[in-house]
Amino acid sequence: MTLPDQLQRGPVTRRRRVLRVLLACTLGLAAFVYVNNSSWLAGSDGGGPLLLAHRGLAQTFDLAGVENDTCTAELIHQPEHPYLENTIESMRAAFDAGADIVEFDIQVTMDDRIVVFHDHQLECRTNGTGRVREHTLADLRRLDVGYNYTPDRGASYPFRGTGVGLMPTIEEVLAAFPDRELLIDVKSGDPTEGEMLADYLATLPAERLATLSAYGGDEPIAALSARMPRLRVLSKAIMKDCLLRYIAVGWTGSVPDVCEHRELHIPEAYAPYLWGWPNKFVDRMADKGTRVVIVAGDGGFSEGFDSADDWRRLPDGFTGSVWTNRIDRVAPLRDKA
Repeated sequence: MTLPDQLQRGPVTRRRRVLRVLLACTLGLAAFVYVNNSSWLAGSDGGGPLLLAHRGLAQTFDLAGVENDTCTAELIHQPEHPYLENTIESMRAAFDAGADIVEFDIQVTMDDRIVVFHDHQLECRTNGTGRVREHTLADLRRLDVGYNYTPDRGASYPFRGTGVGLMPTIEEVLAAFPDRELLIDVKSGDPTEGEMLADYLATLPAERLATLSAYGGDEPIAALSARMPRLRVLSKAIMKDCLLRYIAVGWTGSVPDVCEHRELHIPEAYAPYLWGWPNKFVDRMADKGTRVVIVAGDGGFSEGFDSADDWRRLPDGFTGSVWTNRIDRVAPLRDKA
């Protein structure tokens, strides 16, 4: 081999060595990311997922076209059970049916009591008028919370007279279910209502607080979390901050501190893009004191896993919690799996 050939071959050989090293490093990194985030390697504890019953055992409705100001009481399906959302009776029925966690909504009254009710306005569901905030607790106790439910555009009102006096306070709900997991939805965007909830929760023992979580608007949840940093909470701002940071670093197995003590509601449409989904992701968050709940669809209006077809879409061996509007239908599917 001539000297010029040797001189030319030297750089080529070095480039090949560099390329081989780079390829080996790339393959090694890819193998690490795959193994570190392959959920099937996490296994399963053998138990089914936890079930979260939205508003207890409630009347359901077609979600198509529903927005935040839609009166859903006018859209209900033909009733299959006698329960009305956000009542103690509906929550008890949900737990009896197999719920592990029950979600309920809260509003604040004119006399600064926290009541369990979904809407800001009373007209949609009840025989009252105006905002909840414009009435005292005594006023609200006299209302029929099932007055305006209709499955047939007003031809019939099957729950009139059955919901009188059934709007409970938060104290009554927690007293009725002293050792059960509950999720509190703060319907207001007012930070003072987060402060009011914090004032009440601060009176509870630590073991009771461990069974509670809260979610809602950015401002009230920020106010609540500032006062009670160990309480699991969720808002849009918290969700965005946690998941964006996790997407950046989660491939390493690391979980950002902003994801600690959170309640994460993950839409099934986006869940597969999370590092370690499903069970490694669930386990990593659990190590941070955070609960993962899968919700149906793309995270739209309260979509849940409510039927056998929905249930079949769950990841195999899923170990997180499942959001449902029909705990009576879904619990038997979980229990026979």
